[in-house]
Amino acid sequence: MISRIMKNKLIKIFLITMMIAATSCKKWLDVNKSPNAPDVVAANLYLGPMMTNFVFSPQLDGRYVGKYAQFWSQTSANDTWDRHGYLFTSADYASEQWRVVYFLMGYNLIDMMRISEEEQRWDLLGIGHILKAWGWLNLTTTHGQIIVTQAFATDRKTFDYDSQEVVYGEIIKQLDLAIASLNRTDGKVDANFIAKYDIIYNGNREKWLKLAWGLKAIALNHLSNKSAYDEDAVITAVNNSFVGNVDDAKFKFSGLGNASKNFLSPDRGNFTSVRQTNFFLKLLNGTEFANVVDPRLSRLIFPSTDTKFYGIEPTYGTTGLTTSQAPRTIWGTNNTSAIDLPGNYVFNAKSSFPLITYAQLQFVKAEAAFNKGDKPTALTAYRNGIDAHIDFVNSANAEAANPAITQISATEKTTFLASAAIPTDPNNLKLGDIMLQKYIAQWGWAFNEAWTDLRRYRYTDLEPGSIDKQVFRGFLIPEPDRLFTVNGGKPVYRIRPRYASEWVWNFETLKKIGGDKDSYHTDIMWIFEK
Repeated sequence: MISRIMKNKLIKIFLITMMIAATSCKKWLDVNKSPNAPDVVAANLYLGPMMTNFVFSPQLDGRYVGKYAQFWSQTSANDTWDRHGYLFTSADYASEQWRVVYFLMGYNLIDMMRISEEEQRWDLLGIGHILKAWGWLNLTTTHGQIIVTQAFATDRKTFDYDSQEVVYGEIIKQLDLAIASLNRTDGKVDANFIAKYDIIYNGNREKWLKLAWGLKAIALNHLSNKSAYDEDAVITAVNNSFVGNVDDAKFKFSGLGNASKNFLSPDRGNFTSVRQTNFFLKLLNGTEFANVVDPRLSRLIFPSTDTKFYGIEPTYGTTGLTTSQAPRTIWGTNNTSAIDLPGNYVFNAKSSFPLITYAQLQFVKAEAAFNKGDKPTALTAYRNGIDAHIDFVNSANAEAANPAITQISATEKTTFLASAAIPTDPNNLKLGDIMLQKYIAQWGWAFNEAWTDLRRYRYTDLEPGSIDKQVFRGFLIPEPDRLFTVNGGKPVYRIRPRYASEWVWNFETLKKIGGDKDSYHTDIMWIFEK
């Protein structure tokens, strides 16, 4: 049950959103000052609305990115996104993160950071640096080149795109500034001031500091194909971040009204026509892990009517499956969504939705250590990640309170960790073991990072030293003749910049980076080039 404190906090955030909306244009509309509207908004009042929009945006875009990453696929055949295609219209498909960073956060974030610095609220300033870095990271991993340097220049009508090399430099800079600010305890650092509108950490400066380190680890690890990739820097960043699931960054949905319910919940009905893919199913049913069934299988997805588990192949829908074999929705229904269905895992209306987790970061560390050649460290982090994610699944399902879902018992967990599916000898650990377990831990929520991982290994790269085994074992790109027509047989590597801003208002600049080409979405980004 939602506490009275949480309800009051969410009501305040709603009212503040309206206040900020009414005052955010003050620089242009202050011909006459109104005694009923404040000229200056308290710095903490910006935080709740921005965080809410920030959390919703990857969920909205996840309807499409989740198909590129094969979290799920459409039940009907030849879906545009399953075919690695796109819909580029004024409806702005897969562009909510763009809208949030440039418009809904935009000058609000700038104002919050300016006021925080003026008032020496170093903790809130640090959070601002995190949000700025995180926004750029979300955008560049999905769109490639983005506008950073000129983004909020008021003397321009067109805006140049920055290379990813420049963007990642800015991301790391912002995170270093966040770490420096969050390390400070002088001035007006005040957990209570932030806690009123901080739904993630309730004003806990030390947890935000760990989050900054975790985000830095993720960003640095994205550079694994570049000569500047520094495995030790990645490992150090992880070591300075989360120490356990207790540090997970999660956004608690209130479920008080439709707009405050988890976008992935049955109440919202946005994922009724997708089902888990065969790729994901095979990571859990033993196909890719020594024929050992993962105890998370029946806690993450639901059996079909015939009590067995099935997935679907992208672009084929449920073709070839009988009615009793057809997979159920992510909420366990046959083809329906409804208010107050229990859902499961992170798909409940009131779920605590993860943003970054300890398990995820342990896999980041494991990958970096593996690439460095330090397999003992890689194995320890790998096993920590699996152990932590099993606990995470139990916690999420306990919160969802679906009576059809049981907890993973201590015996099941111990048995699985001791099975042939999980290496115990560092010399037997494969890069694919790490990346596939990270994929499992990210399934259903870490849309951007899971897709980024796949593209860093160009979907089907081979395991180091192997002549036939992929890093992402079992992952299949749709056949060339089933891919989107303009792809020329190539998979998707980016989402086109937002139609309503870039195509309409910044087209000439967009053309300079080739963004006007029909096949622009297949151009490989700089971070994925070797």
